Amino acid sequence: MFSIRTATLADVPHITHIYNQGIEDGIATLEYPLKTESDMRVWFDTHGERYPVIIATRGDEVIGWAALNPYSHRCAYDGVADLSVYVRRDQRGAGLGQLLMQEIEQRAVLHSFHKIVLFALTANEAGRRLYDRRGFREVGIFREQGRLNGQYVDVLIMEKIVKNT
Repeated sequence: MFSIRTATLADVPHITHIYNQGIEDGIATLEYPLKTESDMRVWFDTHGERYPVIIATRGDEVIGWAALNPYSHRCAYDGVADLSVYVRRDQRGAGLGQLLMQEIEQRAVLHSFHKIVLFALTANEAGRRLYDRRGFREVGIFREQGRLNGQYVDVLIMEKIVKNT
């Protein structure tokens, strides 16, 4: 049984480990090199109440996390959040991503967001299926948007309106 709660500073080592799995897999992010706990603490510290970081646990184990991130510093985009969602390798495929996304979408509405956007590597087929199931709409593809392992790769852009104003 999974449980979802707001992340605390004590969760940063687990968040770091799971994020680094995404970096190592080469289909979840263009980030490199692997992140240190110090790197992720800086990231965590930029997330206040409006930009929650949540974790999923089973017992005492952190097995996944999701976050809303600022999309832009421009005030016109105050109602738009960027999504991050990562599940520990050995927990993928069990429906945890769905639960994390459901909870983070509810929190987005509570914090007056109108839309969530995400950027995913086109090679991330499991992620794409998850986003489709959650009702995200494909906006387009940035061709050769970033470098991964020395090669330019395409990045998928998706969006979901979470609140009508």
